[in-house]
Amino acid sequence: MSGAAEERMRAWVYLSRMAEGPCAALSALIESVGVEEAARAVEGSALPAALDRLVEKRATVSRRKCVDQDLAWIGRLGGRVVTPDDAEWPAWRMLGLNQLDPTQDEGAAVPLALWVRGQRSLLECAERAVAVVGTRCSTGYGNHATGEIAGELAARGWTVVSGAAFGIDGMAHRAALGAGGTTVAVLACGPDRPYPVQHDRLLAEIVENGVVVTEYPPGTPARKHQFLARNRLIAALADGVVVVEAGLRSGARNTVKWSRRLGRPAMAVPGPVTSAVSVGCHRMIREGEAYMVTCADDVLDEAGPLRLSLPGVVPPDPEENLGGDEAAVYAALPSVGARLPRSLAEAAGVSMGSVRAALSGLEIAGLVVCDENGWSRSAAGRRGSGVV
Repeated sequence: MSGAAEERMRAWVYLSRMAEGPCAALSALIESVGVEEAARAVEGSALPAALDRLVEKRATVSRRKCVDQDLAWIGRLGGRVVTPDDAEWPAWRMLGLNQLDPTQDEGAAVPLALWVRGQRSLLECAERAVAVVGTRCSTGYGNHATGEIAGELAARGWTVVSGAAFGIDGMAHRAALGAGGTTVAVLACGPDRPYPVQHDRLLAEIVENGVVVTEYPPGTPARKHQFLARNRLIAALADGVVVVEAGLRSGARNTVKWSRRLGRPAMAVPGPVTSAVSVGCHRMIREGEAYMVTCADDVLDEAGPLRLSLPGVVPPDPEENLGGDEAAVYAALPSVGARLPRSLAEAAGVSMGSVRAALSGLEIAGLVVCDENGWSRSAAGRRGSGVV
């Protein structure tokens, strides 16, 4: 890193520490004078009135000392700081936040820096991603629905983004990891603080197989207002947001608000009409705030790329080229009727993750379909097998 680049990086780190979260006025100052000049203004005494709240904090620590401490801290964690100048910065994901009016909601500001832990590139993880969030007090039904949807998305190569909380969030991360996929945990505290502490091992596993990210510098404790700010990043890093179980007053609904403001689809999974933890989902569906989804296919219909077929093109018969797990899973499907993934895993003698990956490939090839009864051979597949 050149001397000029290092100075800019240190300016971003310093301002991230001073702001500790979204700060529309500071973002506006950076946009106006540049990050280095803004850092000098904060360090000195030339601050606009809107930034007076930074004066007291600035006076308690020197710029060099706080930057050195934070860089050493994230280094000891095996992490890194990612700034808007870095190739790993998910710039196109942040464009939506840039379009929002921070005078209406200061929380709409773009992060000044992202503190990242994990083996994967944040930019690559956010390339194809869906956020799966919901209540902390999830039911068995909600956990099952989350596992099916998040696991299927991960098996198809989509990153699952969530907030690492109890309940639906934790289940979404575990399902993605269980399917051998990638997941991103967005924290509302410093990267050194597992929150909740009971998810210490889960977050460690995410670091090994995905990314843990936060806009809060090391040492920052979790505070109530930070969770609402965190929700905008969950929405910003994904192509859409899925809510599985949400009460009438739910933080997940706040994530849906951000998703809609960013122009991305919001989706909700219906639950039993007697369930208090599904009231929020039902209201969002009824009032048009979210599309109703029940499976990964529904989610990808809303959040995935347009799937257009070319008229007059007859594809080759893909069944002849099957091999490995795909061949075993396809052979385990009955000629008539359907089977669930767990039954297929037992019949084919392969793992659940391999089954989901194989089904994804078979579906793309047009050989299988999925409905409420499970997976079955498509009409084209049955014809190829001599079954009419």
